[in-house]
Amino acid sequence: MQSHSVSAVWSQVTGVQADPGHTIVWATAAAALLAVAPNALWHYTRNVVTIAHEGGHGLVAVLTRRRLHGIRLHSDTSGLTVSSGKPHGPGMVLTAAAGYTAPSLLGLGGAWLLSAGHITALLWAVVVLLLAVLVMVRNAYGALTVLLTGALCFAVSWFGSAQVQGAFAYLSVWFLLLAGVRPVVELQHKRRRGGAPGSDADQLGRLTGTPALLWVALFLVVALAAVATGGRWMLTR
Repeated sequence: MQSHSVSAVWSQVTGVQADPGHTIVWATAAAALLAVAPNALWHYTRNVVTIAHEGGHGLVAVLTRRRLHGIRLHSDTSGLTVSSGKPHGPGMVLTAAAGYTAPSLLGLGGAWLLSAGHITALLWAVVVLLLAVLVMVRNAYGALTVLLTGALCFAVSWFGSAQVQGAFAYLSVWFLLLAGVRPVVELQHKRRRGGAPGSDADQLGRLTGTPALLWVALFLVVALAAVATGGRWMLTR
């Protein structure tokens, strides 16, 4: 941002920014794919997905009037969100279903903002969401992960040029969209080997009396639909 006065900042956040161009859009899509596909990188980048996953559980728990006690993020990229309330019913089902769908839906929302030219608004929305997650994090590693991610987003939105903001925003959204698919596939691989008996899908199966595989399929449909829809919005702007 060239000026940091309150009016200038508000104008920038609510205003429309120029499209960075198709070359940048395609390049960031390729970079996001590289951040998701190789196992060596995925071990680190998956932490961002875990933040979105657990944040999704937490947000829906609050929206459905469950009591949110805290979020923990671990160095092995696993996480845990603890809430209390009725152990069954729509609120519990929605809370359990929010985790695996959160990265994809956040990416889809981001793609919609980018398609409307609201690049800076997207970056600031991410910072606000990360701050909300940070307040509920209950372990040091989780707090550090969220704080560093938020600091990076803030630094880009505050100090970055229009070109840097645009490239970072598109990279972030592509990453959320593409990264939303892999955890669902990994979940089913674990379930097939008899692992993850307490997964979100298995919990949802027990809550609703339906096959857990049906929920895995629903997670995958949401993730793939978000990639297709969000990608189209960004590529046809």
